Amino acid sequence: MICGDPGALAEFYQAAFGFLEIGGGLPPAMRGVVELRLGGQTISLIRAEPGGRRYPQDVPGWSPLFQHIAIVVADMARAHAHLSTIAGWTPISTSGPQLLPAASGAVSAFKFRDPEGHPLELIAFPPGGVPSQWQMTSQAVCLGIDHSAVSVSNTAISVDFYESLGLDRSGGSLNVGPEQAMLDDVPGAVVEVTALTPAQTTPHVELLCYRGDFDRRVPVQAINDTTATRLVLTVESRAALEAICAHSARAVLSGPKMYQDNLCRALLHDPDGHLICLEASA
Repeated sequence: MICGDPGALAEFYQAAFGFLEIGGGLPPAMRGVVELRLGGQTISLIRAEPGGRRYPQDVPGWSPLFQHIAIVVADMARAHAHLSTIAGWTPISTSGPQLLPAASGAVSAFKFRDPEGHPLELIAFPPGGVPSQWQMTSQAVCLGIDHSAVSVSNTAISVDFYESLGLDRSGGSLNVGPEQAMLDDVPGAVVEVTALTPAQTTPHVELLCYRGDFDRRVPVQAINDTTATRLVLTVESRAALEAICAHSARAVLSGPKMYQDNLCRALLHDPDGHLICLEASA
């Protein structure tokens, strides 16, 4: 996740959700990258280079710039109440947490923006409907990262692209109704939601395709803009990574290239401009 001040943003994630810092050494204010863990998942907060643009205000859910991470909570009321004591965030959802109908997964959800504008979501699964990976005994309210959702303009085209990276289509729904509209702050929202799962299952990718006549034209993202959040997908081998890049040559922005940590990486963009970093051991 690209940000202006990794140290300050890390403090927010630690206070609001219980993320733990990985590593350390220099104070966060002196480092270009701060790594955080919540449960079994990690995120990296990366300092934007000079010239990186700030996150635009009020990016709607249907915009190709929109991407969020979804944090699983054991108790939505407790999680939302705690978040309400932390300064700096702004709501997306217009009336607090929303309980979605069964056709939309029956989850309770709440969307908001962190202090730098990155969208986030809290989700709580219904009793009897908790996925196996989130069935755990924990004193923590926030359990981990379930998925990253990206807004797309065409579900079929995006599914083809992500399947070419090795993800499998694992589910989906058509989310409609007043609860969805209030969750997203999109009047009359009709959203095709498609789950795409990598080998490790969690976190997975979700595609959000909002039906409607929206103007999805946006400025091209530079890789150090704060909107340039990137998914990191691990590929089984360097040969497999190189094969993916050869197959999707038009989507490759850089690489494949070996780095000092003995990992081969490539940076790609999906059909709507979202960034994906592929990495594999040498």
